[in-house]
Amino acid sequence: MTEQDLESAVRQLSEHLAATRERPIERTASRWIGEADAVAADLVGPEIAALDPAVIHRRVGHVVELLANVEETGDSTADEHVDAARDLAAWMLENTTE
Repeated sequence: MTEQDLESAVRQLSEHLAATRERPIERTASRWIGEADAVAADLVGPEIAALDPAVIHRRVGHVVELLANVEETGDSTADEHVDAARDLAAWMLENTTE
């Protein structure tokens, strides 16, 4: 995965999670998604180029772990964003090295 592909994937991951912020989602799901959103958002920006790929891999792995706790949100639009974020994060883990 190129650096540009990685930056794009991280940005998309963050955007999917950010899209759930204004949705009417269940409280417990909101906590897990909020934590995942914070981890992903922390990766977005010009600093990503300076991060070791192993660090990015670990943080994306943490997002995967957090989202694994979300079965459903109570909002179909939020569910779609969470599913997309989950799939993207899993793809990123498969295509980056620890």
